[in-house]
Amino acid sequence: MIRNMSTVSNESEKYPECHFVGIWMAIGIAIFSGIGIPLSTVTDNFGFIGIGPAMGVAIGLATGQSVENKYKAEGRIRPLTRSEWKRRKALVAAGIVTLALGIVFFLVLLLI
Repeated sequence: MIRNMSTVSNESEKYPECHFVGIWMAIGIAIFSGIGIPLSTVTDNFGFIGIGPAMGVAIGLATGQSVENKYKAEGRIRPLTRSEWKRRKALVAAGIVTLALGIVFFLVLLLI
């Protein structure tokens, strides 16, 4: 079935809260992650590997929040639904568990 694209308007589409913040953080991390490796190689200090993703998070967060505020002023941001809220809580919990398991694994390897 072919839809008439002139009847579908992106201007009326509403996005959930933090939609653009998450997208722009991912874009920022993807773009700036490549900066840390050459910088650490040039300076012979591998502590600089983490600078790229950190810069990407900061720039992506600022850009995403700016876009989010623009859309919120236009009334195109909606609150999260109950199912979205539950999914977000479950993903945060899974991330915390993964982080905890990584720390435990690192400490076990460190003590061996």
